[in-house]
Amino acid sequence: MPAAHRPGLRVTSGITIPESELSWRFSRSSGPGGQGVNTADSRVELVWDAANSAALSSVQRERLMEQMGVRLVNGVLTIAASEHRAQLRNREAARERLAGLVADALRPPAPSRRATKPSRGSKERRLKAKQRRTDVKQLRQRPRDN
Repeated sequence: MPAAHRPGLRVTSGITIPESELSWRFSRSSGPGGQGVNTADSRVELVWDAANSAALSSVQRERLMEQMGVRLVNGVLTIAASEHRAQLRNREAARERLAGLVADALRPPAPSRRATKPSRGSKERRLKAKQRRTDVKQLRQRPRDN
């Protein structure tokens, strides 16, 4: 579906960034391109102002700012894509990258690990295995003369 007909960038089932919040910049790519590499503006930069986005709730915005602190410049996230020769493919790559980054940042943290004790059986198995190793090594030693 062409970019002009999309309602927005779907990040998760509940979050869609409106197309009006996304802005694009184009420049010459340093990557592959053959004869057209110096004339085609195939490198794209996708810019999204996360700090002022209407797509996020205040809790989501706070989590995003915390998770992506180093990637944001004054609350603005910039994604550059120049791996493809065609500008359209670079635009798609930038959109996918933005959606993935935002989805990862908004994912709730995993629950912390609850410490457990080893079971009695596992302790016994470990000690028996250690004793077997000890016995094997004892058998390898030279017999002592007493």
